[in-house]
Amino acid sequence: MFEKINSKIIVAVSALFTWMAIGTFGFHHLENWSWVQAFYFSVATITTVGYGDLFPTTDLSRIFVSLYIISGVSITITSLTVIGSSFLAQREKDLLSRNKKKKSKRK
Repeated sequence: MFEKINSKIIVAVSALFTWMAIGTFGFHHLENWSWVQAFYFSVATITTVGYGDLFPTTDLSRIFVSLYIISGVSITITSLTVIGSSFLAQREKDLLSRNKKKKSKRK
């Protein structure tokens, strides 16, 4: 079970970082932003923070960011859910095994 949890977390984190890399690359080239600005915008966009200090200025960039938001928010929510659920499942398993040990010591 622990191996499955690890692989799920690895896939979730990989999906998240891959999507951030796609956004960073896209915004760097479409908007001629620095790599740091493009990465910052990618992260702010998929986490729905959106400070408004950077924004797309061309029609092509607006189309890209629209698709990036729809897919990115979904990927982010799914990835964070998988990661959180995996940690909670492991925590629950640890607590149940501790309770079993306590009960067996009482007998």
